[in-house]
Amino acid sequence: MADEWLDVRRHLVGNRYQLAVDAAEDYPAERRVAGTPLLAPASWIPAEPVPLMSVGLEFDAGAVLTGVTGHEPFARELLPAEFGSYAEAIKGLAPPAVFEDRPTYRLTFADLAGPDPVLRFGRGTYFDSINTGEAAAHEYAAQRGSLRKAIGDPWDVTRRPTNIAISTLTIRADQEPRFFLHWRDPAKVGHAGGLYQVVPVGIFQPSADAAGNEQNDFSLWRNVVRELAEELLGESEDYGEAPIQYDDWPFAARLAAGLKTGEVRAYCVGLGVDPLTFATDLLTVLSIDAPIFDELFGGLVEANDEGRVLEPQPFTAEVVDNFVHHQPMQAAGAALLQLAWTHQLA
Repeated sequence: MADEWLDVRRHLVGNRYQLAVDAAEDYPAERRVAGTPLLAPASWIPAEPVPLMSVGLEFDAGAVLTGVTGHEPFARELLPAEFGSYAEAIKGLAPPAVFEDRPTYRLTFADLAGPDPVLRFGRGTYFDSINTGEAAAHEYAAQRGSLRKAIGDPWDVTRRPTNIAISTLTIRADQEPRFFLHWRDPAKVGHAGGLYQVVPVGIFQPSADAAGNEQNDFSLWRNVVRELAEELLGESEDYGEAPIQYDDWPFAARLAAGLKTGEVRAYCVGLGVDPLTFATDLLTVLSIDAPIFDELFGGLVEANDEGRVLEPQPFTAEVVDNFVHHQPMQAAGAALLQLAWTHQLA
């Protein structure tokens, strides 16, 4: 059974892009975001970009999930007998370099198209979504379907544990704006290996497990700032157990000052779910004027713990179209790049 599981896992990892394109065909065309495989209900895609700081956040520590968890008998049918969950199987048979279970903010409700955009959260863990979404992708690759049928509409966050990644298209804004992309190394990551993606991307979660971080880090902006430092500058993800003092962190403070002066602009353009893995991404754009960008990002890395950072790409119709429609790009990244171009957010 372990050999069979590994064969399917290799097929999944090696064919993620085409499998996602194929899986999108199982859903109504009106659920497709910006002509890409990414899926979303109408309430997840605002007509116009929303300033990131205007998205309301609500937290309910006692929120209970009553849907599919990934520990049901039909989910365990995918696994070798010695493993109780899909995350355990990955850890035991095909562990990537970065793979640990950590607390997350679990999405319980989203409305980004109304007059008062809001996201509501409870408590979750990273492996919750691996045990459902990544398992559902494995099931699709194996041409089976009980878990996916049990979950139903993947944008129904009451049916499965839903962590969100904050995917940020970073743009260096000047007369010829450029943007940054990431190639996710399948040897380093447990999700979306082998695909291009915007950079940075990070699960919405506290910076550490210790008390105080949950409240201190419950901020979309602070999550983006940490990921910028980690993925573009190569900073460590280990911030210690004490809550981060963002106001005293020069990098974070300079970006925050740029938001106030307009040198830095942060937008939310939607929320979407991958048709293969059910990974759910908040789509954000960060446009940074060239002087402050060069001040803060003079030490750009070529590689990080999750893959390789590409040379900056011209933000033009031709380049956007190439990555959106002709390259193996993660569905969320393709939709985000297309929406950023449509709204001309450079």
